[in-house]
Amino acid sequence: MTVESVQPESRPEPAAAPDEPPAGQLLEPPVAGGAVPVLGHGLKLVRDPLGFMSQLRDHGDVVRLRLGPKTVYAVTTPTLTGAVALSPDYIISGPLWESLEGLLGKQGVATANGALHRRQRRTIQPAFRLDAIPAYGPIMEEEAHALTARWRPGQVVDCTSESFRIAVRIAARCLLRGQYMDERAERLCTALATVFRGMYRRMVVPLGPLYRLPLPGNREFNRALADLHLLVDEIVAERRASGQKPDDLLTALLEAKDDNGEPIGEQEIHDQVVAILTPGSETIASTVMWLLQALAEHPEHADRIRAEVESATNGRPVGFDDVRGLTHTNNVIVETMRLRPAVWILTRRAVADTELGGYRIPAGADIIYSPYAIQRDPRSYRDHLEFDPDRWLPERSKDIPKYAMSPFSVGNRKCPSDHFSMAQLSLVTAAVATRFRLEQAPGSNDAVRVGITLRPHNLLVRPVAR
Repeated sequence: MTVESVQPESRPEPAAAPDEPPAGQLLEPPVAGGAVPVLGHGLKLVRDPLGFMSQLRDHGDVVRLRLGPKTVYAVTTPTLTGAVALSPDYIISGPLWESLEGLLGKQGVATANGALHRRQRRTIQPAFRLDAIPAYGPIMEEEAHALTARWRPGQVVDCTSESFRIAVRIAARCLLRGQYMDERAERLCTALATVFRGMYRRMVVPLGPLYRLPLPGNREFNRALADLHLLVDEIVAERRASGQKPDDLLTALLEAKDDNGEPIGEQEIHDQVVAILTPGSETIASTVMWLLQALAEHPEHADRIRAEVESATNGRPVGFDDVRGLTHTNNVIVETMRLRPAVWILTRRAVADTELGGYRIPAGADIIYSPYAIQRDPRSYRDHLEFDPDRWLPERSKDIPKYAMSPFSVGNRKCPSDHFSMAQLSLVTAAVATRFRLEQAPGSNDAVRVGITLRPHNLLVRPVAR
């Protein structure tokens, strides 16, 4: 099965060029300009990754890049990124996932493919069913209100540490039933910042042996990575030693069987817990940071959230049962994720010779695409750089092309925790906006810091009591 050649409806078919191949033969994608010897386009991806990925749309629907010795195919349209995500001809692999294997391993649901991935999804999916999410509601409510209770009007809040703390606490308390809380959340926050930054460098400039040299940056990266894995080992060991079997995701992993009916191996358990704690915490924490930045930058929308919440709750603290009815709150979250997606770059690998947008993609080729660039494409969004949550109202969102906004991906790689994530983001946003107005404090730097994920460099806010 191959990906069908699809052209976006809004663009006319290009006129035949004199050097087009004969009918029935596929084109070679154009090569992006600006490559340098040895590093190829990796230097541009280091210096200005968001700008570079965004301008590739000007060169075609599929464009060839050089990352070190590799040729990589960049896809630039919603239709074709959707095709890549949905086709069995493309698997989870490529520069992003190779760089992440040091953290996530090869046996976790985030990086596995084929039968292993399907079995792992069956194991974890019950924890994220729609009818399972309400059981987490009290924990999410408690953590959201504890966050605002810690803040004091006029005092500066470090959004990085606070965002990681609430993301890790909710994941640990809901899915691992652990008492890992503050100290481990701080360790995770510190280690992830180093690890994800280093992994991005390894992805765009794949100079393998050089990353094994005992240089200061490499030593710092290795220490942070080791602490992450130690943290996971502590969590699993404590659960085993306790003898307890609460109805949570960790218990499901410890009792899971492989296809032969045998208990799954220790490495798979380890990798699965890593996949629960680290990418999830990193992406949720990054999104919370951008939501806090949005509330400070767009106080008119924070005021609308507060009015919406008070109308729904009649003055009582916002709860889990309220979040589905908070239309504007949820539209603010979606618009924040559109402009500042935590996951801004994805890669896949072709397992067969395929066709994509009329171009030939050889078996073994790496595919790269950027949700950041797709979600800011002026061909898909009117006033594409404007923060406009109302664009997600039903009468307006119907005009947005399919796959132009897929914050939790699609197909069999769709994030299983999408409803879980949206519930906690809605509760945190509603709780903060109801209690405080936010303004950035002196010394705050909300410029985008690019790693495997996007987050503000150093967001500091000062809460003002309403």
